[in-house]
Amino acid sequence: MNEELLAPIRSARIGLEATRPAVEAGAPWPLASVFDHSDEARWGTGEVLAHVAEMVPYWLGEMERVLAGSPEPVPFGRVATDTIRIDVLERDRTLPPRALYDRILSDLELFERRLATLTADDLAKRGLHPRSGEMTVGAMPDRFISGHLAEHVVQLEALLADQPTHG
Repeated sequence: MNEELLAPIRSARIGLEATRPAVEAGAPWPLASVFDHSDEARWGTGEVLAHVAEMVPYWLGEMERVLAGSPEPVPFGRVATDTIRIDVLERDRTLPPRALYDRILSDLELFERRLATLTADDLAKRGLHPRSGEMTVGAMPDRFISGHLAEHVVQLEALLADQPTHG
């Protein structure tokens, strides 16, 4: 059930898992001096992993908000300038990669289990994002989880390619 939603998440998860050995072997990684939403921001592995670790449970919660909300469209989400997003990234970017990967993979499993339970009526519920506008619950996983995670996997791969050894 909902295989069309689950397959891209599983694919992105596999891509993330493939980066794990090299990221863990290269730890500790240098921290970015600027990691906010500005054009000068240049995230390193710690910032990317910290963001992914906070984004998965965040977007699961936002999906639940839309599922439980009424009347439609239910306001949900955030934009890149959200201070809590940056604060969590700052707090968690110094955690060992092992801890962040474990958290991410556990949360992705929870997200996948929840998606598998959604009905056609659930998937049709509408939310209103401050930047993306109106969207259905069925559109949220690709936009906020699988597509976004795949972008960060590419980012991690590029970071690994640019700095094969640093320590």
